[in-house]
Amino acid sequence: MLEKILLGTYTRGASQGIYTIELDTNKKALSNLTLVAKENSPTYLAQSQAKNLYNVTAVNDQGGVAAYNSHYHLLNTVTKVGAPLCFLAIDEKRQLVYGANYHKGEVNVYQILADGSLEATDSISHKEATGPHENQDHAHAHYAGLTTDGRLAVCDLGTDRIYTYDVSAQGKLTEVSQWIAPAGTGPRHLIFHPNGKIAYLFGELDSSVTVLSYDTTSASFTSLEKLPTIPEAFTHFNSGSAIRITKDGKFLYLSNRGHNSITVFAVNDSGEQLTYVQNIPTEGDFPRDFNLNADDHFLVCGHQNSDNLTLFERDIQTGQLTLIEKDIYAPECVCVLFAK
Repeated sequence: MLEKILLGTYTRGASQGIYTIELDTNKKALSNLTLVAKENSPTYLAQSQAKNLYNVTAVNDQGGVAAYNSHYHLLNTVTKVGAPLCFLAIDEKRQLVYGANYHKGEVNVYQILADGSLEATDSISHKEATGPHENQDHAHAHYAGLTTDGRLAVCDLGTDRIYTYDVSAQGKLTEVSQWIAPAGTGPRHLIFHPNGKIAYLFGELDSSVTVLSYDTTSASFTSLEKLPTIPEAFTHFNSGSAIRITKDGKFLYLSNRGHNSITVFAVNDSGEQLTYVQNIPTEGDFPRDFNLNADDHFLVCGHQNSDNLTLFERDIQTGQLTLIEKDIYAPECVCVLFAK
């Protein structure tokens, strides 16, 4: 069976934009790298159920989001002065796209119009005090995605906070709560367990994963436990990057840039406890993103600095990864998205 993967990239070197590549699950191989859209550093991608594609974009001195149809024809771009976004997520129920802007410490909301194009509806900047790390010079929104009860959760690496917002049908945000992480955590990405009651926060700056309970009544988070994602003996530079959970909620995966590895945890039935399973090299430099295929049997990892993809096979029972391929060319890859 062939599964198509969309690749977001930087375009500082050889890359020209958005690529696709195919995973042959029978042959256990990646092939057919194809440029499908020339774009300026489309570093994050999101695809709707209608198969429209939305990506981070930069146009001259402006940053924002671009919309493409299912044939990769440009529908429109929505930008404003300043740096581009770093993360995108789609709200199918309200037909909205959410964006996080790292450089501006800003959250953006866009309405999906009838033809799939976008229109800006709201923008919020974070003003709270920042953490002690040198990378926490000001607010740095890094993730904006839905909670399981339809609110918007935003991770801000600079302020060490998760902000939770109510979202109106018109795409307007109203803050409901803040959860403050230990100083210097650097919240980067958040992912929910399938039960909707537990979430996992990846701390970019201290290479940690925090297990959080989520209260739908108050829209608030509570910390249950915090674990490292790299060995204690590793003292060189590392920063956390991507986090994924299997569809059955039994295993959690996190990638480490610097240590250049993926750490695997088993998740107990309630989702509240993690048990270390494995830490495996990604066979590339700076594993910015990775993703699991449709049936969670394979994991594809993209590397920003070494221009390669790595293919792993996953043991469904133990969660452990086994290297299959490690030198598949993909220039400046920083986003791995299995296409709908």
